[in-house]
Amino acid sequence: MIKNKILSYDVDNDGIALITINMEDHPTNLFSEDFMKAYFDITAKAIADDTVKGVIVASGRRMFMAGADLKMLEKPIEDPEVFFNHAMELHKRMRHIETSGKPFVAVINGHALGGGLEVCLACHGRIAVNSSRIKIGFPEIKVGLLPGGGGTAKAPYLMGLQNAMTYILQGVEARPDKAKKDGLIDVLVDTPEELIPAAKKWIAEHPSPVQPWDNPKHKIPGGGLFTPSGAQVMMGATGNVQKITHGNYPAAQYILSVIHDGIQVRIDRALEIEARYFTKAIMSKEAKNMIRTGFIAIQEARKGKAKPAGYDPYKIQSIGMIGAGMMGAGIAYVSAKAGIQVVLKDISIEGAERGKDYSRKLVQKRISRERMTQEKADELLDRIHTTIDPTAVKDVDMIIEAVFENPDLKAKVTQETEAVLGEDKIFGSNTSTIPITLLAKASKRPENFIGIHFFSPVDKMPLVEIIVGEKTNDRTISGAIDYVVKIGKIPIVVNDSRGFFTSRTFGTYCAEGGLMLEEGVPAAMIENVAKAKGMPVGPLAVTDEVSLTLGMMVYESDPSPDKDPDMTRFYELEKKLVKEYGREGKKNGKGYYDYPKGGKKRLWPELSKIFSSDVNTLDKETVGKRLLHRMALETFRCYEEGVLRTTRDGDIGSILGFGFPIYTGGALSYIDYIGAAKFVAECKDLEQCFGSRFAPSDALRRLAQSGQSIHDFKLG
Repeated sequence: MIKNKILSYDVDNDGIALITINMEDHPTNLFSEDFMKAYFDITAKAIADDTVKGVIVASGRRMFMAGADLKMLEKPIEDPEVFFNHAMELHKRMRHIETSGKPFVAVINGHALGGGLEVCLACHGRIAVNSSRIKIGFPEIKVGLLPGGGGTAKAPYLMGLQNAMTYILQGVEARPDKAKKDGLIDVLVDTPEELIPAAKKWIAEHPSPVQPWDNPKHKIPGGGLFTPSGAQVMMGATGNVQKITHGNYPAAQYILSVIHDGIQVRIDRALEIEARYFTKAIMSKEAKNMIRTGFIAIQEARKGKAKPAGYDPYKIQSIGMIGAGMMGAGIAYVSAKAGIQVVLKDISIEGAERGKDYSRKLVQKRISRERMTQEKADELLDRIHTTIDPTAVKDVDMIIEAVFENPDLKAKVTQETEAVLGEDKIFGSNTSTIPITLLAKASKRPENFIGIHFFSPVDKMPLVEIIVGEKTNDRTISGAIDYVVKIGKIPIVVNDSRGFFTSRTFGTYCAEGGLMLEEGVPAAMIENVAKAKGMPVGPLAVTDEVSLTLGMMVYESDPSPDKDPDMTRFYELEKKLVKEYGREGKKNGKGYYDYPKGGKKRLWPELSKIFSSDVNTLDKETVGKRLLHRMALETFRCYEEGVLRTTRDGDIGSILGFGFPIYTGGALSYIDYIGAAKFVAECKDLEQCFGSRFAPSDALRRLAQSGQSIHDFKLG
């Protein structure tokens, strides 16, 4: 037997070798350089051993393999040709397994994703436990890459062109039963204990296996590239990729090229094509951005990296949820789902029960989709206790207040709750715009008072913005982060300011869309350019979602004597639509859009008459810059003013909070993506044409002159 920190290897009396991957120095098995060396050395040993009749590849961890070690891929690539040669060496070692003449079988007991799935594809057989908790697929596109360990070239042979492109282009992570139906898995078993016996049976039945891509008689499921169906699939995919990505994600185009070109040639040539495009993808700025922010930074934040050092975990077994409206109901659900007891308080028991109804509906939906058992649903609902009694929260570990956005009402709730709450407990306020320092004035213990800004709908939105008031201490920050991590959300920590970071910057997106409309830019152009640049929703549509009246209320509640003139223009536009035309947004069925019952929303035709102009329509490039540059500028101002503590929080918050395009790396990385010098020059042009809101600050000019990345630049 051979055993090291990467894997173990043993051969039984029947000549069946068992390779068990168990990477002791990592939280899970990863497709890393260390793994590749150890794995291919041991597979070569098994192939060379005449007593070995077959090989089983298994995992000693809960996952089979989570995929590539992206920290390895984040490193700068100095020589593309060297990287390409490494990729080709990987293909060579995998091909050694495939053409060895000995059956290799992968037994999948947990997630097999990305490089982990490609390890399985190099085996001749794949057997998986039929569990809804297991995911199998190619998620590489989500970080700007394509499967580069053979997956892109080989998948069409197993799944057909349509399924292969769907899995790879969409980053599908399928359950084992679907993966088997689609051709990725050969055999399903019910329990992990059945995997090894099933693998031995498969080896006995396939003593000399040949991979489909090495079998000249193999027919591609659904038809090859030069069949009518195959040609139609390829043409449709090409059009859809351009329509969906707008050219912002080069890896998507590379995937099409690998499949189109690779399916026409022998597999070894196809793997060379894949390696070339994988090298191009890994060197793209889009992939670097998506790996750095979309994976590494978000994963670190998810684990609570922002937590101040020196504090033990804050024990949260129960919370008091004050306010059972839409936000309070959502927070109650995610807390109960995480195993936390929730006291859900409202001004009436009917209101509190309506809040609990939200959880009832969500668990019923999960039950209907076989994502939850009735027993688990009942346990979750039993953790939510409705009440109207202020004293019911006296023993909870933490309070979250989510009443109406009114400082006086919030002050009343704070004082009423603190009168019974333990003196060392954390008091969190869920507010999107009101300064935490202002709200903390009602507290007798402002050091325990903190902002905890959730996003709607709470059960779906991953981000939570933690806002530090003037007197909030590190213990409270630490405890708030512990809570957010416990409920499975992703925290960023920002300092206090009106609108904080996310609401403040999101407001500039809505406002810029409105100002362009006022200037005569067609509404459809504004919305379509925004989506073409990568925003999930146009600024007019998203303003309708949150309502025009909310924007008016935020403006009116700002006590500043000298309000921004551009925001005043936007306020007057919203006021005109609300007061003169009764268009409040989606909530009353009419805003920038009409919302006919049972039909699709459509832009209100009268907009072009109300906001007509004689000026020439802007080109789409300028419209895009006005939207994205404006948000990036506001994000930089938040960083410069100290509202944002780190550049990574700015990137994470912008992507998860208001949908800034992930291919840019986030609203601060966007400055690097454009190039700081070019960005500043373009902002100066926009300032001359459209106003001082586009003026670059002195610090931003220094960044442009320094030639540094924004992540390395020191403000002081």
